[in-house]
Amino acid sequence: MSEVFVIATNNPKKLREIDAILKLVGASAVTMREAGINTDPEETGTTFEENAYIKAHAACIASNKPAIADDSGLEVDALDKAPGIYSARYCEGTDSDRVDFLLKNMQGKSDRSARFVSAVCCVFPSGEKITVRGECEGVIIEQPAGENGFGYDPVFFVPEYEQTFAQISPEIKNKISHRARALEKLAIELKKREIKNADK
Repeated sequence: MSEVFVIATNNPKKLREIDAILKLVGASAVTMREAGINTDPEETGTTFEENAYIKAHAACIASNKPAIADDSGLEVDALDKAPGIYSARYCEGTDSDRVDFLLKNMQGKSDRSARFVSAVCCVFPSGEKITVRGECEGVIIEQPAGENGFGYDPVFFVPEYEQTFAQISPEIKNKISHRARALEKLAIELKKREIKNADK
C-alpha cells in the first residue's frame, strides 16, 4: 500500500499514533496543514462514529485524499454514559475543571464503572469508508492520581494494572488505550482492503 492519508486532527498525540499504525501497512500520513487544507466541521453527530465520519469526510472532500479521523470520550455508567461525545466540553474551563465536575456528579454513586471509547473512521474519495471502535474498561476513583496523560486520565483507574491512566507508563497506555485498540482494528481493515484490491 502506498496511499497517503490525511489525518483530520490537530492533536500531535493522535497524529503520532495514527502515523505509527499506517506505517505498519506501508502507508503514510500527512497533516491537514501539509495537505493544504483547513477544515473544522461542526460535530453534529449523536455518536462517536458519526462525529468521526463528519471530520474524516470533510478532510477527504477538501483534499481529495483518503482521510482518517478519531472521536473519543469517556462513558460513565452511573451518569447514563455521560459525558460521552461531550467529554471535551463537559463544562467550561480546563481538564482539571472537567475532572472536578465529573467527581462532583459522581458523589454518592456506588457504580463507578466507566470506559474510554474511540471511534476511528477512514473515508476514501470513492465514497468507501471504514469505521472501527476501541474501548478500555475501568472505574472512576474519588480522587485524582498520577501526573501523566491528559483529560480524565487521573480519575480513570484500570483494575488490571492497579493504576490510573495518569499513572500508567505511556508505553503501556499506548498498547491498552481505547485509541490504540481502535487503530489496531483499522490496520487490520486496511490490510484486508489492500488484499481485496490486489485480487481485482
